[in-house]
Amino acid sequence: MKTATHVPTRIFPPVDVTFLYLINKILSGVENLHDAMNALVPVIRDYFIFDNVVVFLVDPMTLNLDVVYARATGRGKSAEADVAWGEIIGSQVIDSRQVILQEPQDSAQIDRLHRPFTLGVPLISHAETLGAIIFIRFGSPQYTPDQIAFAEYLADQLAVVAARENLIRENKRLEFQYRAFQVQEDFISTLSHELRTPLGFIKGYTTTLLRTDATWDEQAKEEFLTIIDHETDRMQDLISNLLDSAKLQSGQMIMDLQVVRLDALIKDVILRSKLHHPALDIQVEITEPIKPIQADPRRLAQTLENLISNAVKYAPGAPVKVKIAELSDGVRIEVSDTGPGIPEKYQAKIFDRFFRIQGSQQTTRGTGLGLFICKQIIQAHNGKIDLVSRVGEGSTFSIYLPERVEN
Repeated sequence: MKTATHVPTRIFPPVDVTFLYLINKILSGVENLHDAMNALVPVIRDYFIFDNVVVFLVDPMTLNLDVVYARATGRGKSAEADVAWGEIIGSQVIDSRQVILQEPQDSAQIDRLHRPFTLGVPLISHAETLGAIIFIRFGSPQYTPDQIAFAEYLADQLAVVAARENLIRENKRLEFQYRAFQVQEDFISTLSHELRTPLGFIKGYTTTLLRTDATWDEQAKEEFLTIIDHETDRMQDLISNLLDSAKLQSGQMIMDLQVVRLDALIKDVILRSKLHHPALDIQVEITEPIKPIQADPRRLAQTLENLISNAVKYAPGAPVKVKIAELSDGVRIEVSDTGPGIPEKYQAKIFDRFFRIQGSQQTTRGTGLGLFICKQIIQAHNGKIDLVSRVGEGSTFSIYLPERVEN
């Protein structure tokens, strides 16, 4: 096998300008090399005959060669041809950073599969060798200087795609790291801030009970212990919400999907809600029949309890209405109240993590995590949650859940 290092001349082949424009248009609309080659191969093969083509990229971590695209076309579709992917010449091209052309020594060989003409071109962007593209042609004709120049032009364009793909991948990696860092920072900051209040109550009333210079009657002791118990529950709920929000935001919470009957689930939710809010005035409207859906019953119940609890907290004394209706492809659940409503300027942010309406901090205690968790749970079910609210009239949270959850 004769090997020759081709010195680039950068003389472009006499191809139609519209053909080059088509190539640039194709490459500008793809996100990765694999898609680029899938789109290019049928187009360039009309001008540039080859049987096998393969694209290697250098793994930046291991420096190994990874095959990102390989295809046998036309004359190369055979068991022998599928083996010839030019791994050796690919390494040589990347190491030398030059075009390499290999031609068969035995021109008398009849079987064209034993007479491969191999052309390797490096993919170089900003002086960095990203990989190589290898063209293999079995039998005649030889690669012409114009075709070699065209292959160089093509490699230059593919190098731009590869560099862009690397930048996108690196950007996603940095974004993921930044989000993980922000989640950790938010978690620590909120935990330390929000735990201070219940811990202060617990410490204060415990210290009061332990004082030796004062005597407390049984009623006072019971009152103090009730406050301690309440604040301990609040602290436990806070920690659970923080852990849930961190898991949901990082995608680490797995839904335990089961077949769920909503009529039975909502009855359990109402019973538990009345235990926490004995004065709760709640009405349920179910449009029969309601088909079973695929859902995580614990997380769905958590969402509904949170919405009901929110209605009680921000609209105390106002009746709460839960409505369930069957749709053609799922169900719709509405939780409504006739409370003060939410101003329009806050509605777009109501599901944001840690968001609380200005002024509500003084009248109600909370972390701003409840609705964020609700939205994340519903989205994990491929569902959707919306808010419709008018000041002075009340709020309605509407949940859509599909019949089945697609992975």
